[in-house]
Amino acid sequence: MLTVLSPAKTLDFETPSTAPKHSQPLLLDESEKLIDILTTKSPHDLQKMMGISDTLAALNVERFHEWRRPFNKSNAKTAVLAFRGDVYVGLEADSFSDEDFAFAQDHLRILSGLYGVLRPLDLMQAYRLEMGIKLDNPNGSNLYQFWGSKITDLLNKHIKKSGSTTLLNLASNEYFKAIKKKELNAEVISPAFRHYRDGNYKMISFFAKRARGTMAAWVTKNKINSVDDLKEFNLDGYRYNKTLSTESAPVFTARR
Repeated sequence: MLTVLSPAKTLDFETPSTAPKHSQPLLLDESEKLIDILTTKSPHDLQKMMGISDTLAALNVERFHEWRRPFNKSNAKTAVLAFRGDVYVGLEADSFSDEDFAFAQDHLRILSGLYGVLRPLDLMQAYRLEMGIKLDNPNGSNLYQFWGSKITDLLNKHIKKSGSTTLLNLASNEYFKAIKKKELNAEVISPAFRHYRDGNYKMISFFAKRARGTMAAWVTKNKINSVDDLKEFNLDGYRYNKTLSTESAPVFTARR
């Protein structure tokens, strides 16, 4: 079973990596093409394109201009430890053992606007480039068109290598749209996480993001590789809710 996550806007490049080794992103040639486009943009261009502040726009112009190959431990950081948003608070990759990192490297993927697909131990340099933005490029006017089938093709290779025909989708809609589902050689399982509020179970974004990371960590630490075993997930008050679930969309509910 292969699990996919979204990246995060919040990054941490100050805390030293605890990963036992590192690897190189597999689609860096494509990333470099995007960097060539992005380095032509001014802070004002980025502010308008990304809807960010002047400060963030200036920071990311600087990041794009400083982006250099080859990646090494002095200019890049292990991806799974560089992201620090809500999903990654739930993932708690800092607590991974060497065995957990090894399993994650084979069974966990992070979708990325700049890098396409990242393995957990892939080195990455700091960036901000959300998958849903519009960016003119040789393939079209947005990143979905830029990446085309490249993300799906790479995931198909990794799914086959994982020994399973299941893709566990713990990514947001924005990032999962980068996968061409009709070309994917896998059954897609997309869990949902809901909380009891005002008489109904509702999706609350903050909790759902963290729960996606928590499930990814649970899958990694328990070496889960089957859909049936997913139903045993029971952390942070969540339990499998058979009534609300379907085969492809299991629902986990919590009363807190």
